[in-house]
Amino acid sequence: MDRPKISIVIPVLNEVNIIGNLITYLKNQASGKHILEIVVVDGGSKDGTLKMLQATDARVVHSKKGRARQMNAGAKNAMGELLYFLHADTFPPKNYDALIMDAYVTGAETGCFRMSFDTKNPILGFFAWLSRINHTLCRGGDQSLFITKALFERHGGFNEAYLIYEDSEFIMRLYKTTRFTVLPQKVITSARKYRQKGWLRVQFHFGMIHLKNRLGAGPDELYDYYTKKLLM
Repeated sequence: MDRPKISIVIPVLNEVNIIGNLITYLKNQASGKHILEIVVVDGGSKDGTLKMLQATDARVVHSKKGRARQMNAGAKNAMGELLYFLHADTFPPKNYDALIMDAYVTGAETGCFRMSFDTKNPILGFFAWLSRINHTLCRGGDQSLFITKALFERHGGFNEAYLIYEDSEFIMRLYKTTRFTVLPQKVITSARKYRQKGWLRVQFHFGMIHLKNRLGAGPDELYDYYTKKLLM
C-alpha cells in the first residue's frame, strides 16, 4: 500500500505558553518520514500566539473561533492524505507518525491513541486507563484522532453546531460506519482544566454531558449546560 503524507491539524486560541513547545516536540518525536506539514488553525488569539508561530515553520490558517470550525478549516487547507487532529495541550508518543502509518497500511482508516494525564491523580488515572477500551463512551478529543482525508470528507467533517463535544460527536459517527482503531501507545494530555476547576467537578459535569447527549440533548443544550457548570 502506498504511504501517504500526514498533515497535523492543531486548533488554537490564546495558547502562547504551549504551542511553541508542542511544535518543537512534534518535530523531535516524529520518525522524520511521514509528516508533510503542521497546520495550526487560530481562532482569533490575542495573547501573542501568532507571534510565537512566526518563529516556527508551521502553516497558520485563520478561522472563526470554535474547535469544530477550526478543525474543519485546517482539514480543508491540509495537503496531506492523512489528517492527524491534535489538541494544543496533548503530546503524542515517540514516532507517533510511524505508528499512525503502520496502522494505516494494515487497513486502519481512522483511530486514536490511548491517553494518560500529566498528573498522578488516581481517579484521573483510572479514567485515562479506560481509553484502552474500544467503545464510544471511552473516546474523546484529548486522545487525538487520525483519519484519512477521504473518510473525513465522506462524513462531512466536524459538526460546527457543536461548540463543545465536537470530537465525541464526530467519532460516534465514525464508529457507526467504520472500524475504529485504538493504538496501544499513549498520548500525554494536560490536566490543566481539572487543576483549575477541580477534578471531581470537571469529571462529574463531563459525565453529565455524555449522559445528556445519550438522552438526545442537542448541541445548544450541551453548550448551555457546559457554560453554566464549568465556565461560571
